[in-house]
Amino acid sequence: MNNFNIILASNSQRRKELLKFIFNEFKVIPANIDERTLERKFLSKTTKDDKSKYSELCDILSLEKCKKVAKDYKSSLIVSADTIVYDDKYLFGKPNNYEEAKHMLEYLSGKEHIVQTSITIYFKDTFSTFSEKSYVTFYDLDIVQKNTIESYIKNENPYDKAGGYGIQDGASLLIKRINGDYFNIVGLPISKLNRKLLEIL
Repeated sequence: MNNFNIILASNSQRRKELLKFIFNEFKVIPANIDERTLERKFLSKTTKDDKSKYSELCDILSLEKCKKVAKDYKSSLIVSADTIVYDDKYLFGKPNNYEEAKHMLEYLSGKEHIVQTSITIYFKDTFSTFSEKSYVTFYDLDIVQKNTIESYIKNENPYDKAGGYGIQDGASLLIKRINGDYFNIVGLPISKLNRKLLEIL
């Protein structure tokens, strides 16, 4: 049906599985950009009370990933994505150790935070970036929540996930409610992506 290659510019196993709902076959070519350097450079230029800065950062990271892969695959359809977790004060990256993961998950308890995934589609020399936001509320930090957090960190892998948790694994026990697209929180808002692709193709 397609006379072009489809590329997912991400090495995320979760995104690979989700993209299969749309495409039967695609290549995986990670962008391997220096996300932390781009993040620091961008945030150093923004004012502290600029509440849209994290959302804009997510768009930029997604676009830069897509641009990196598009340099070598100009005749392909490329999908890149970046997911971030933030509230009105902080951006929550991937925790480096047990203490960071514990602090992050305890801070998020009893509060609502935002999970945003920005997606960039490259096709026929054109880049198109859009985003989806979901709102997640953790249970209050009572004794049950504290024990669940400790068990989650010890038995799962919070270290490769923004915010220190994955909604699709044991961290689901920490969550009181979500408002928005579940798959967006996993890492790819597939229904919105599918609609965008149908517009482009």
